[in-house]
Parts: sequence; structure tokens; C-alpha cells
Amino acid sequence: MQEDLQQLRNLLETIGVLQSEDWEAFSKVWSPYSAKRKISLTAIGETEKYLYFVLDGVQRVYYFDGEGREATIVFMYPPSFGGVLDSFMLQQPSRYCYETLTPSRFLRAPYAEVNALMKSHPSIQHLILQGLSAVLSGVLQRLTELQCFTSEEKFSSFLKRSPHILQLVPHKYLASYIGIDPTNFSKLINKVKI
Repeated sequence: MQEDLQQLRNLLETIGVLQSEDWEAFSKVWSPYSAKRKISLTAIGETEKYLYFVLDGVQRVYYFDGEGREATIVFMYPPSFGGVLDSFMLQQPSRYCYETLTPSRFLRAPYAEVNALMKSHPSIQHLILQGLSAVLSGVLQRLTELQCFTSEEKFSSFLKRSPHILQLVPHKYLASYIGIDPTNFSKLINKVKI
């Protein structure tokens, strides 16, 4: 568990620095958790109970509508945070599903404990807000790509960010993520230099 917590601390240090006493308090709320592939960690309509830190595996958050359409919103893989963040932070029912695509291993922290730490440790609150700001920045960049880029540009941009995921995730989910038809995705693999 100490090695897993060190991975968490390493990622946090890319966002900001916690003093020893704040890190001690923050590190105590995390516990190990694992799940097999294709397990729903958070279902649509459930409130996200945990903030996850991904140690191993790949997961996705996706939207599913009443007409059977599905859209992959985001992938998570080590080292990153996971879960349905808006549901977690607002403690409202999720509009999305969080599922494992491969066997996955995590550290996870319950909402009540994270929220209490944010109230009692300003540096933890600041760190979480910095992390959320980075997520928002990424979401805005992704919206720009989805609305303004050609299919080829979306594919290239995605591969620059996450080239390794091409081998880990079924192509139908990758096509959904970048907003193109799976047939066009297959054509792009052969066309775009990786």
C-alpha cells in the first residue's frame, strides 16, 4: 500500500505540494480496491461515492441514452484520478456510467472524508481545486477538438495524447470517444502515421 500511496503523492506533486501533516491526513482516507473487466463502478442514476486513483487498468466514463446510443466521454488509466467527478463533487445522481475495460486496481477515497479534509485543510482544498481546473481545461480543449477538428485531426490529436491506448481499448470505444464512425476509425488507423 505504501508504494501505491507514493504513486498518488507523485501525481499530486505535479499539481501542487502538500505539507507533511496535510499529506498524512490525505493519505489516510485512501483504501485499496480492485475490479474485474467490464464492471460498472458507478451506474447512471447513482451518486458517485468515491474518488478513485487508478493504479492499473483502463476504465471509461460513458453516456447512454434511452434510444440505445452510447458515447464514450473519457478514458482513465494510470496514473490518474477516476470516477464521475461532477457526481462526486456535487453529490448528485450521475448522468454517466464509470466502468472498467480491463482488470483494474485503485486507491479510492470516500466523498465524506475527502469533503471533510477539504474543509479542515485549505491546502488540500486548493490542491483539489487545481486538479479540477486542469480537468476543466482538458474538457474545453476536447470540446474544441470535437466541434472544430476533422476526423483525421481528432484522431491525430488523440494519438499524440495517448498513443498507448490504441492497443488497450477496443476500437469501437475509441471511435466513440473521438466522435467518428467505427468504419472511419479503421480507415484512419491505416491512413494516419502513428
